Amino acid sequence: MSDFKNIQQRESGLKRELGPKQMSMIALGGAIGTGLFLGSKFAIGFAGPSVIISYAIGGLIALLLMGALAEMTVAHATSGSFGAYAEFYVGPLIGFLVRYLYWSCIVLAVGTEVTAIGEYMQFWFADVPSWLWIVLFSGVLIGVNMFNVKAFGTMEYWFSTIKVFAIVAFIVMAAYVVFGSGNPDYGFHNYTAGGGFFPNGLSGMWFAVIVSIFSYLSIEMIAIAAGEAENPAVAVKKAFRVTIVRLFVFYIATLALILAIAPMDKILSGGSPFVTVMQVVKIPGADSVLNFVVIIAALSAMNSQLYVSSRMMFSLSRAGDAPAILGRVRANGSPVNALLLSTSGIAVATIVYVLFPEQAFTLMISLSMFGAMATWLLIFVTHWFFRKRTKEDGTKLSFTIPFFPVGTILGGVLMVAILITTLWVDDFKMTLVFGVPFVLAVIGIYYFTRSRRAQSRAVTAEQVQDEITGTVVKRVP
Repeated sequence: MSDFKNIQQRESGLKRELGPKQMSMIALGGAIGTGLFLGSKFAIGFAGPSVIISYAIGGLIALLLMGALAEMTVAHATSGSFGAYAEFYVGPLIGFLVRYLYWSCIVLAVGTEVTAIGEYMQFWFADVPSWLWIVLFSGVLIGVNMFNVKAFGTMEYWFSTIKVFAIVAFIVMAAYVVFGSGNPDYGFHNYTAGGGFFPNGLSGMWFAVIVSIFSYLSIEMIAIAAGEAENPAVAVKKAFRVTIVRLFVFYIATLALILAIAPMDKILSGGSPFVTVMQVVKIPGADSVLNFVVIIAALSAMNSQLYVSSRMMFSLSRAGDAPAILGRVRANGSPVNALLLSTSGIAVATIVYVLFPEQAFTLMISLSMFGAMATWLLIFVTHWFFRKRTKEDGTKLSFTIPFFPVGTILGGVLMVAILITTLWVDDFKMTLVFGVPFVLAVIGIYYFTRSRRAQSRAVTAEQVQDEITGTVVKRVP
């Protein structure tokens, strides 16, 4: 395991300025974004009230993933995170593949967030073109990420604080409406109205798990941010312990209350289910307040995704798997070149939104989902090899999770099942159509670049040998 220090040294240059409170809030806030505030509507469309089970299954997978990442991150924190772990414990090809899969998925996920922002702003400014909001908010967040990591951490801390406070307030308000208002229109009897608890059968419930995975996406960001934490081991342990419980409460409780208040037809015909609930209970101005919150949630998720995508590209560059210019950092510790490349998803989203405004959000999810699910799958694979190697080496880990290897195997099997399921869901057919050729292309690039690198080393070695033996022939122009 000491050899891993070479990778950590290779990825030096970033500054450790994130405190434990920021790390905990980043981990919690990273997974509370568009997936919950807007994506949950699409999940409800698949599953109806049984979406609660869908998100519970997704939450279980997220729990297993967080545990695996926490073990590896406490052992050795670095900004390359699970990409670096895959390189070291599984092999260079898998490390290369994980980094590019994750980078592509996050870059495209940025597009889903900014697309959602354009949609949310229509609530107040229906006559203003959505692409103007996309450009405006994108410019602000790109500017923030160009500063040092402390600026990012501070903004993300307050973004996440607003989200968490709003969700807690929503849960309290909705719980009162359901249990304390005495209004017979609200209650759990709504679960069986209009088609029952499983209106689209068990298959609909399972299809919604795909959306739940997208909703939990970015929970893995804590492992990447640990590379710039003041005390990575302490921060990661704390974040792991508090984040999972809170996420389960936030996701499951909010969805349960939403479905007990708002009729299915209104949820599916509206925008964010949170805003729909406020319109149903008719609290003056509450829908505007919630719309503000969901915009903050999208900005927060977008801010986080710009951060992690730039760090993953930085790691690729430092590994020699991307142009060296992308591994440069400014004096403030920001990898600006990697950041600018990582904004490409915003450009894709803007074009998609202009061309297909009605399908933009689901299309961007579909494109980004393959990288997300494949990355999660390979994290479970990496954890298996990590545990195997540490056992062989006799290394004593300072932090471990229970239920190994069952939890790791279960997480991997569920991710394979979800990936295959996308073939039967019209909205997600592009996931594998885009993903499989992308993987083949990345593998091809890997072997091509390695071949070129080997040839370059061979030529250099031959020149050195010629110089040693005195057989170098100087060419005269």
